[in-house]
Amino acid sequence: MVLPVLVLSYLLGSLVAGVLYSRARGEDIRERDLPGGSGTFRQYGPRAALLVGVLDVLKGVAAGLLARALLPEATWVGTLGVVLGHCYPVFFRLRGGGGIAPLLGALAVMAPLTLGGTLLAALVLIPLYRATLQSRVELNAVPAVTALVLPLGLWLSTRTGGLADLLAGGGVMALRAAHL
Repeated sequence: MVLPVLVLSYLLGSLVAGVLYSRARGEDIRERDLPGGSGTFRQYGPRAALLVGVLDVLKGVAAGLLARALLPEATWVGTLGVVLGHCYPVFFRLRGGGGIAPLLGALAVMAPLTLGGTLLAALVLIPLYRATLQSRVELNAVPAVTALVLPLGLWLSTRTGGLADLLAGGGVMALRAAHL
């Protein structure tokens, strides 16, 4: 069951909502920006970004549900596949997004407590970081705060579950970040 879950999750992840949205408008967002929620916000506004973000999270949820149903002992395979597909989509010449939204969706299914605690910490730290350190560090809030809350997420996942899913999705995202 490992290979079918991996392949189906990868194909699901390869349906990058930002690329599909921009192509429906006769463009390709990847010529100007990344095709995730943030890039879509910058290029097309908040409504489009909300739509793209929700669709990308939902494909993570779908991959998580698929993995939980078919491969409950190794759900990380579904998380790996969906994030890998989003970052390196077969349908779009392996040029996709950063993987945040599908990872959030997969973790919502596989490790909701880990996800909730990590997101809560990020929501508290982002405004604090922006108010105090961003102008001096000159690093955008999301990557900076992600680096700060990652240890919390890892710790929570060892206590409440989802460590393998977090590592699988996070590993792909780190690889994608290195390529960007």
